[in-house]
Amino acid sequence: MSKYEIIIYWSQDDEAYIAEVPELPGCMSNGKTYFEALQNVETIISEWIETAKGLNRPIHEPKGRLIYA
Repeated sequence: MSKYEIIIYWSQDDEAYIAEVPELPGCMSNGKTYFEALQNVETIISEWIETAKGLNRPIHEPKGRLIYA
């Protein structure tokens, strides 16, 4: 289980739950259920990090909870 913040919300347009990881640009997934979206994004986080390592791109450490105004 990652330590990155994950935002999950329902998308009427996609008719699915969307899970986004704000600290990892472009890292997102979806699922038919909340739990499925969470499971899927955990896999995508791992893949995102492996791809970034392979491309020698920076990987930000998890900051924990983000604060939005």
